[in-house]
Amino acid sequence: MFAEEQELYEECYRKASAIGDILTKRKENLALAESCTGGLISFLLTEIPGSSAWFDRTFVAYANDAKKDMLGVNIETLLKYGAVSSQTVYEMGQGVVKHSKANWAIAISGIAGPTGGTEQKPVGTIFFSFVHNDEVVEVINKFFEGSRTTIRLKACLFALSELKAHLEDNFELKELKRENNNI
Repeated sequence: MFAEEQELYEECYRKASAIGDILTKRKENLALAESCTGGLISFLLTEIPGSSAWFDRTFVAYANDAKKDMLGVNIETLLKYGAVSSQTVYEMGQGVVKHSKANWAIAISGIAGPTGGTEQKPVGTIFFSFVHNDEVVEVINKFFEGSRTTIRLKACLFALSELKAHLEDNFELKELKRENNNI
């Protein structure tokens, strides 16, 4: 592993550990739908001792048929927008929550390369959705540069960082509501 990739891996591990702490305190859990990362986020999460208390499952939905069969992504969505699109990760995220016991879900689909990119969607294009219960809280598109491994690790780090931010924001809102109800 190269130095940049090692640093990304270590940062992912720290984020995963922090996410585990937050989910444990909240008695909530997480599930994933991974396409271009192929289970890498799951690997990172399950490196954390005790992760079975807060990590439910992963759907590795690499092929379009897997996205359709496992997560319920509409075939028309895949045909019209492609597997690497905001529309597809939106449906993937909903499918994760529907087909798991998770409170939180991340769905990710993209082009890690070195082939597969187009002018409209170059290598490094990654789409993410973040879901809390039945609500899609964010769908976002990012672009990462580097080797296939570096792009995948950067995508993992972004997904974990963004989820941690959503968990912290959601926690602060719950605490604020709780404080206001006590006044």
